[in-house]
Amino acid sequence: MMYLAAEEAQNPLLPVWPEIVIGLICFSIVFFVFAKKLLPNINQVLEERREAIEGGIEKADAAQAEAQSVLEQYKAQLAEARHEAARLRQEAQEQGAVIIQEMRAEGQRQREEIIAAGHTQIEADRKAAASALRQDVGSLATVLAGKLVGESLEDHARQSGTVDRFLGELEAKAEAVR
Repeated sequence: MMYLAAEEAQNPLLPVWPEIVIGLICFSIVFFVFAKKLLPNINQVLEERREAIEGGIEKADAAQAEAQSVLEQYKAQLAEARHEAARLRQEAQEQGAVIIQEMRAEGQRQREEIIAAGHTQIEADRKAAASALRQDVGSLATVLAGKLVGESLEDHARQSGTVDRFLGELEAKAEAVR
């Protein structure tokens, strides 16, 4: 009973000293094992993860910078291509205008040549017609005069001189009227 009295006399809020010592020893062993074995491994894994994350961020930043650089180059090339296209369009318009002007000048020159050739041909045809008409009028007038007079007036030299003189007088009168 005494044993019970001793237990009863002890305060239940105060722990027993041997249990505290054993608990401290066990805690120290567990703490030592954690500190020496597990904690370095945990720190090493955390450090590797941190480096991997930082490396990934650096790679992403580098990739983003490279993408930005490529985008700027693309924009510069696109602007240059647009400028070149505008320049080529302008040159084509200028060349087109020059070609149109040359074609108009060539058409005008050909038109003038055709008109001049037409005038020359008309003048030649007029002279030929006038010459043929003189001969026909001369021969008809001679035949008619011969029928009126009753004798043949077939002398060519005299006939040509008379007809030419008569037609010359008619042309002079026609020019005087103009």
